Amino acid sequence: MLKTIEGFYQNGQIELTELPQNMSDRTQVIVTFLEPGKIDPTKLRQLIDKLETIAGIQQGFEELNAGKSRPIGDFIQGMQQKYDISG
Repeated sequence: MLKTIEGFYQNGQIELTELPQNMSDRTQVIVTFLEPGKIDPTKLRQLIDKLETIAGIQQGFEELNAGKSRPIGDFIQGMQQKYDISG
């Protein structure tokens, strides 16, 4: 799972803008330092969204390979019931 949280590096410490949820004590992280004033916030958000999408797709493949899937008919029926769609 990929979770992106912004933060700041100050006085030798990394301060996160929010605390990560559902993470174990020994979760691996990658820290990227951004050059101040050189990153377009909109483009950064788009990149983060793309990375999270890729992570979601990867998780889906892992679940599929682990046999954690269901027939497409069951999925369609569930969506029709959930959203009151007639089929």
